[in-house]
Amino acid sequence: MKYKPRITILAGFIILSWVGLCVRLFQVQVLNGEQYQMAVVNQSQKKQILPASRGNIFDRKDKPLTRNIIHYTLSANPSKVKDKIGLATAISERTGQPKEKYLKKLNSNAKFSYLERNIQRETLGTLEITTFEGLTIERKYRRFYPHNHIAAQVLGFTNIDDEGISGIEKDFNSYLTGKPGAVYKTKGWSGKIQHKSGMPFQAPMDGCNIQLTLDLEYQSILEEELKRRQIETNALSATGIIMDPQSGEILAMASTPGFDNNKFGTSVPTQQRIRAITDQFEPGSTFKVVSAVSAISKNTVSLEEEFNCENGKYAYYNITVRDHDEHAMLTLPQIIQFSSNIGVIKVMERVGTKSLYQTSRDFGFGSTTGISLAGETSGKLSTLKNWSAVSLGQIAMGHEVGVTAIQLASAYCAIANGGYLVTPRLVQQIIDRNQAVIYAEEPFVIRKIADEKT
Repeated sequence: MKYKPRITILAGFIILSWVGLCVRLFQVQVLNGEQYQMAVVNQSQKKQILPASRGNIFDRKDKPLTRNIIHYTLSANPSKVKDKIGLATAISERTGQPKEKYLKKLNSNAKFSYLERNIQRETLGTLEITTFEGLTIERKYRRFYPHNHIAAQVLGFTNIDDEGISGIEKDFNSYLTGKPGAVYKTKGWSGKIQHKSGMPFQAPMDGCNIQLTLDLEYQSILEEELKRRQIETNALSATGIIMDPQSGEILAMASTPGFDNNKFGTSVPTQQRIRAITDQFEPGSTFKVVSAVSAISKNTVSLEEEFNCENGKYAYYNITVRDHDEHAMLTLPQIIQFSSNIGVIKVMERVGTKSLYQTSRDFGFGSTTGISLAGETSGKLSTLKNWSAVSLGQIAMGHEVGVTAIQLASAYCAIANGGYLVTPRLVQQIIDRNQAVIYAEEPFVIRKIADEKT
């Protein structure tokens, strides 16, 4: 019986240990079960981002102006890659690049490193993330422009991360960009990482599509004609716009020299910008129609009245004004027909500075047109207090004033449509992933400049 106390103590110890174990199990499985379960999930699961496809851009006839090409990105946390030589060799065999290039990245102290980007599926081959621990393979999209240089300035381009950098791509990037999804995968007994039923999954949401007012055929013709005229005239550049006078829809808009937005890295900023809205110039004789409208709308000059054009040479203050041809007496229609500098000055001396300035403002000069593109300049139209003695004549001839091509196109459309200045339209509609129209540009009349008789 001398062992009885020892047995009692041992039994008590066993019972207490069992009770402690049960308490601990209750704490782990019940009280803190969710916390520990999440810890296990986080260790065994791998979150994979599912990229969303960028919305595409179409012309007015639904012809695609952009496409998305699938490619793959290889990245790694160098500290977690055990077989660095094997991984560098595997990538080198597929890309043709020296393995030292990848070993340098894998041997760095960085916590994250891109090993290769823009790899095609056929190049990637059978490389799997399960083969090399620490390797991440991401499926992504790269923008492609099937018509190369056509409408390149208007469309713009994206960077390596598929973000808009210029043109429509940049200005409507928030619409075009989709929302990535995610899938959670776990490593099975075989070591292969796979998605299992019941594990979290979020489908990616693709970006919205944009339909422009551009007509691909008209755009192609315009660009060819601009190139031809630039060469023929030995000009530094050429800009053109085809615009519907009634609706304000832009059917084509381009400048030369242009660029291929698939190879934007080989171009310079002057080729990439949309000159039709960013660059201002003196309009010259094309501005004389504004002077004519100013004279007619105020009933200051009749169409039959003749003006002395001084046989092609006229002393205007301290400036000698010349015409291309010698003319004596011309009516206002003839002055516009023959583009007489002297004639338009004589007319505007009758009309006055206030009328010319107000008519110029009515046509939209000196302010932006409201086109749905960033970077538009307002041009130059000085206020009356800053006009000199010769400003009336100079502006009447299209000097001392700076305009953009889109301003000039809008002004001539107002003349063609009966006197209505309309906002230029470039985006016809934006359609979301459910094929619902979420944005549309409707014709908008800014103001009436003159009646049809004018």
